Amino acid sequence: MADESSPALKEIFNAERLQHIATEMTAVYPPFEATRFLKLAQSGLAELSVMQRMARVSECLHALLPLDYEASLEVLRALAPRLNSGFVSMCLPHYVASYGTHAFDVSMDALKYFTAFGSSEFAIRHFLRSDLDRSLKLMHDWSLDDNEHVRRLASEGCRPRLPWSFRLEQVQADPRLASKILDNLKADTSLYVRKSVANHLNDITKDHPDWVLDRIEGWSLDNRHSAWIAKHALRSLIKQGNQRALAIIGAGGKPEVEIVDVKVEPPVIGLGEKITLSFAVKSTVQSSQRLVIDYAIDYVKANGSTSAKVFKLKALTLPGHASEVVSRGQQIKELTTRRHYAGRHAVHIMVNGERLASTAFEILA
Repeated sequence: MADESSPALKEIFNAERLQHIATEMTAVYPPFEATRFLKLAQSGLAELSVMQRMARVSECLHALLPLDYEASLEVLRALAPRLNSGFVSMCLPHYVASYGTHAFDVSMDALKYFTAFGSSEFAIRHFLRSDLDRSLKLMHDWSLDDNEHVRRLASEGCRPRLPWSFRLEQVQADPRLASKILDNLKADTSLYVRKSVANHLNDITKDHPDWVLDRIEGWSLDNRHSAWIAKHALRSLIKQGNQRALAIIGAGGKPEVEIVDVKVEPPVIGLGEKITLSFAVKSTVQSSQRLVIDYAIDYVKANGSTSAKVFKLKALTLPGHASEVVSRGQQIKELTTRRHYAGRHAVHIMVNGERLASTAFEILA
């Protein structure tokens, strides 16, 4: 997911969208004060991030709905299918989290309903924080639901390190708390759900790698859905060269290969330009090998030191004494998550977690 400060992302909640929300609210609740809503919602809008804009819409809806909580939810339920953006519809779960923690059953039912239009993943964490056991019990039931959006919420909502949200410290400390939910979804037929399960498990590897490895080693990876989850759940450990993780995906052996013809072109660039990394992987044995190939760039920091970032390249089965040319282009540009500094940037080729060759490029001041 893009950084929430992205200017383009903020424009999801622009003046035109706010007008759309006001129009649709008036359609489902004629007494709605659309003009007042627009005035309140647009005040200082330019300075707000996308998540702050979402909160603003929720606050304005609350200010202009002179109804009790349950009656307001009925209006918002009618509004949900009329909104023209799944992301915008997430203001409705935000409303539930902001004004409905006192009514657990009604609110959780509303989150289950709203999640099909966007996602209730952020909102449900407030209920997990205030009543963890009760929330997880209900989410366990949701993990068996026929609706893929509801099943996905069961996993995504209790991720210990969900981006753009606060951490769930109890789940982060003890992954067993949500393990039954993940067990129910470990072979889910929906890619939408499988991505969430893989991301949830990848979160756990940051704190409890052996717990995740023990669990996945007990799965039947003959099931292609479980195998997909395992591969993506272990991506951080695979980048680190964790031998157990590599073995699970069939690439745990020592790579019997040579890396030749390594080069980065052009070797000297300015910020914003593109480099192309290329090399050949050459087998030195008769038998075929399962290989996971990554590369790392040692980014120069402001103080002159470096920090490595690992990138996925490809996984392949290399026949005996065969070779394969690998190439990857990458634009070196400023990101919200990374600044670039002038200097020599080393590039390392890694196969099955082992660093086998290196080259470099230089960024000019």
